[in-house]
This record gives sequence, structure tokens and C-alpha cells, in this order.
Amino acid sequence: MFIKILFYEIRMNRGLAIGLLILTGIVWSTGGFLIKLIPWPPLVIAGLRSGFTAIIILFYSRPKSFRFGKSTWAGAICYSLMVICFVAGNKLTSSGNVILIQYAAPVYVALFGYYILGERSTKIDWIAIIVILTGLVCFFLEELSFQQFWGNALALLSGLGFAGLTLFMRKQKNDNPIDSVLVGNIITFLVCSPFYHNGVTFEPVNWAYIIFLGFFQLGLAYVLYSIAIKHVSALDAIIYPVIEPILNPILALIFIGETMTSTAKLGGILVNLGVVGRGVLKEYFIVKENPS
Repeated sequence: MFIKILFYEIRMNRGLAIGLLILTGIVWSTGGFLIKLIPWPPLVIAGLRSGFTAIIILFYSRPKSFRFGKSTWAGAICYSLMVICFVAGNKLTSSGNVILIQYAAPVYVALFGYYILGERSTKIDWIAIIVILTGLVCFFLEELSFQQFWGNALALLSGLGFAGLTLFMRKQKNDNPIDSVLVGNIITFLVCSPFYHNGVTFEPVNWAYIIFLGFFQLGLAYVLYSIAIKHVSALDAIIYPVIEPILNPILALIFIGETMTSTAKLGGILVNLGVVGRGVLKEYFIVKENPS
């Protein structure tokens, strides 16, 4: 409840919202290496993590009813696709590949943002998208095993889910966008439930990882994200948590010794260049047009 009191009793603005998005990205960045440290099947990890996340979101949002609109359900389905594909992708390819490929989400937001939200993409957006797409191609140019190829493909689907979630949460900005996250976690928990008997062990450290992933890496992070998203554009909501794809591979290297190939590193540089460059240029023109 302290989060709700803290952020709703002060006047939110775009600058503060961007700060929350960056903090969200930092918390999200712990997911890749922690998922790899848990020796359980991906659907078990995804489902149990979402179960703990649903508890936090339910405690925070306290919905008055469970009758949700179409945008809430659409966002929830996108969320479930995102988290399941993200966990599965991390088990098949490197954490760095997964998070950097997932950050192709601005491409999908730009493509579908106008049809869903009426938000037009600018020339700067499309230049950034070309750079990001070039980076994505690099991930599939390297020599990949069958397993790595499908890990990268699942990361693409995770990015599509992330973009859809962002768009439909933005569409609910005058309501309660976190409802999509709540319902999405419940869906994920239920969809994965038939697999909970498979490979789950009772080592305390594995459960500690799962609880952290559920309560903090997803739960707290999406509370912050849902607050911030009401005060920024859909593309901003994708762009500013960019610290995640920077920190994620670094943490994977530190904690599990995971490295990326030279081609994947080049792809990652291009993806981040497109994302960060777009953000910097957009900020420059906003300040130039509205000096104060």
C-alpha cells in the first residue's frame, strides 16, 4: 500500500513518470540470470512466478469487480504471451539475446499504435525502427543451433506481447491499466498449472528466486510501470526502461558467466542505439518546441 500512497499523493508529471520507467527497467533486468539459475521447466517457472506476482498486484489494485473490458483482456493475453515466451526463450538461448530481441517492441508499437491508440509515429521513430530491425537481423545471422534459433524466435514473440501489453495498457490510461497485468498473471498461472508436478524441487534457494521474481521483478516493477504509463506515450513506455537490456547481459555475465557472440553484441548495440537515439532526439525536439 505504501507505493499507492507515495505515488498517488504527489502530482505526477512526464519527468517523474520517466524516472519510474527507468527504475522499472533496473528491477526487470534481474530476470534473465535468475531464471537460468532455477533448474525447473520454463512453464513451471513462468506459472509460479506469475502466481506470486498476482498476489502483489491484487493487494495493490484491489479491483472493485472482476468484470473487465476488452482492452483489459487483450492486454492480459499479450502479457501472458510475453512472460511465457520470455522464460522459455531464456532456457533456450542467452539472456542477452532474449532481452535485446524483446526490445524490438518499439517496432510493433509504431506499426500498430496508430490503429489502436491513434498515436502517429514520426520520422525519428521510423529511423529508430530501421536501426532496431537491422540489429535484430544480426541475431539471426550468427551460427545458431536449433535450440538457439527457437530461443530467439520466442524472444521475438515476447517482444510482440510486450508491445501489445503496452498499447492496451495505454488505452486504459483513464481507468486502471494494471488490471491487464493482474488478469495476465492469473491466466499464466492457470495455463501453466498442469506442469507444476514436473521437475519442481524443494530447495529453499530455488523458491527464494521464484518469490523474488514474482514479488519484485514482476510485481513491484509492474506497479511502477502502470503508474508511469498513464503519463507518457506508448513508445516512451517502451523506450525508457532501456536500462534493462543494458544491465541484463552484464548481470548474466557476472552471476552465471554467460557471454554473447560478436554478432549478437553488434545486434545489441544497434538495438540500444535505435532505442536510446530515438529517446534523446524526441526529448530534444520536445524541449525545442516547448522551451520553459
